[in-house]
Amino acid sequence: MSQQYGKNFLKDSLNLQKIRQDRSKEVSQQSLYKFSEKCIRTTMIGSLDAIEKKFGFLWGFESSEELTEEQKILKEMYDEVRALILDKGNNQIRFLKNEFTDYEINRKKYHINLPVAGNNNSNEGEKNDG
Repeated sequence: MSQQYGKNFLKDSLNLQKIRQDRSKEVSQQSLYKFSEKCIRTTMIGSLDAIEKKFGFLWGFESSEELTEEQKILKEMYDEVRALILDKGNNQIRFLKNEFTDYEINRKKYHINLPVAGNNNSNEGEKNDG
């Protein structure tokens, strides 16, 4: 009976270890994907922001005045380019998500082993009431 219990315990332990490893891989993959997605989005939005700050005056960006005909044309052109940039970036994010399914990803974990300073007293373990 105890031999059977030992086999079941070992089998359950190995199954639990496998479940933990699989979950760790899944979490690692999701974490890296989310970080990568954030980087792509930050690049897209940051680039658009830089264009708006440097060239926005051409189409009256952040201006409360009515746009001239030339500004309206430039604004329309910018809006088209902006839409293309966002579409292409979003497509890349979708491609990245599909690509991630082909990989097993394990995040490296950091381990710190701190030495424990022991008491070198020869009376260690003895009770001294005093």
